[in-house]
Amino acid sequence: MTEATHFTPGPLEREAPFYIAGHRGLAGSALWRSLAKAGFTNLIGRSSHELDLKDRDATFAFFREAKPRYVVLAAAKVGGIMANNTYPADFLSENLQIQVNVLDAAQEAGVERLLFLGSSCIYPKLAPQPIKEEYLLTGHLEPTNDAYAIAKIAGILQVQAVRRQHGLAWISAMPTNLYGPGDNFSPQGSHVLPALIRRYAEAVAAGSESVTNWGTGTPRREFLHVDDMAEACLHLMEHYDGPEQVNVGAGTDVSIAELATMVADAVGFTGTTVWDTAKPDGTPQKLLDVSKLADSGWRYRVPLEKGIGGTVEWYRMQESVRQ
Repeated sequence: MTEATHFTPGPLEREAPFYIAGHRGLAGSALWRSLAKAGFTNLIGRSSHELDLKDRDATFAFFREAKPRYVVLAAAKVGGIMANNTYPADFLSENLQIQVNVLDAAQEAGVERLLFLGSSCIYPKLAPQPIKEEYLLTGHLEPTNDAYAIAKIAGILQVQAVRRQHGLAWISAMPTNLYGPGDNFSPQGSHVLPALIRRYAEAVAAGSESVTNWGTGTPRREFLHVDDMAEACLHLMEHYDGPEQVNVGAGTDVSIAELATMVADAVGFTGTTVWDTAKPDGTPQKLLDVSKLADSGWRYRVPLEKGIGGTVEWYRMQESVRQ
């Protein structure tokens, strides 16, 4: 058993079959856009109605038929702090099923190059900041999303195991908090940034004088536009080969209170923000060390204020269509 693979970093073949698992989600749709823009002509996607990745037999049958040469595993059950804290069993079980089925089927099919997309929540709650890749499994996880984090850690370890046992050039990327077009703005399942956009936009529409947010507003978070994430993933697939996961982020963070102010400005809210300190804050800070990614030659391009403005425009466009 060896860590060595036969992959030589360089451009991926643009005509090769390239499967994006979860191509309709926030990350997957951005990957599809980015890969199409980069010249890939044989992109493969299946909606959850067409292919339930929790169905092991169906997943194996798909891989045998499609024979993808490259794969990005972006399919996952995702949600914000409320959803993760309320449905931990669902988040653990469904994500493990998706990952094991896709990775096992990809291994059987001999997929040459696979990128497993995880989450920065894999790191310990009180990890030193900024968080280096080597801090994985060195401390206790944040309790509000530990089930989801354990599933993602299992995915990283399976990728490493496949590298050792089968010599396939698979890698893992751990993005920070993502946002942008295609995000989930539902009250029950959204992450902090889309939740704030919806809350403040609805306050403007209703003429409300105040908005109430969870927690104290003091935790600090890093945000990366999803289009930047997609470009980083292709960059890694063409330039990086190694067993250790790679952090994908901007390398800078803001407090939730600062983020709320940015959102309020972007939607035109001029009222008062109230903080419900009885609600949980989650991890105090979560800033990734992106040195490894930077050393490989990649850096983010979309400033947070600009990205929030574009996401607000996209959200309002979707709302006007629904109405």
